[in-house]
Amino acid sequence: MFGAPVSTLLLLVIVGASVIALTRRHDWLERGLFRPFWLVRRGEWTSIVSSAFLHADFPHLLFNAFTFWAFAFMLERRIGSGAFAALYAFGIVASSVGTWLQHRREPGYATLGASGAVLAVLFASIVYFPTGSLYVFPLPVPLPAPLFALGYLAYTIWASRQDFGRVNHDAHLGGAVAGVAFVVFSDPAQVAAAFAAWLG
Repeated sequence: MFGAPVSTLLLLVIVGASVIALTRRHDWLERGLFRPFWLVRRGEWTSIVSSAFLHADFPHLLFNAFTFWAFAFMLERRIGSGAFAALYAFGIVASSVGTWLQHRREPGYATLGASGAVLAVLFASIVYFPTGSLYVFPLPVPLPAPLFALGYLAYTIWASRQDFGRVNHDAHLGGAVAGVAFVVFSDPAQVAAAFAAWLG
């Protein structure tokens, strides 16, 4: 989209690679899995990147693609393409580190999806657009951005300690923290402005 070349390219690659893998090249899914237990033991370093561009099913892909589309383009226009690319890369690495720390002793654990990097984009957007609101299904009214952020972090921390479902909450938490941390270190003045907006 105009003014956001990195977001456009990332969205095309995420959707294109995932659709091909899900419909024609199922071997891509197996080869692209991020397996924390084998990361160091087998040197599967490229899986940190490959797993962030593939999805195990269409609902997960659609959710991540929609969330990315909703926030990435306006954020890239605000902070610039170089900073946005760095944020996205940082989100991938941080979410992978969170997953590795939690699951590095589990030989059978594997994960796919762009959720960690997408959450980094979402939470950085909350800092850059602090007065915004987000719709969260099934609530009929939008939630103020800071309230959503606090609620989401609380839920993610709780969910990561439960033993159910197929959602990689550790990647979500790592990505969310990475998005805020990226703004703290790259643009501390914006963090101060966001707090002023929230407290004002």
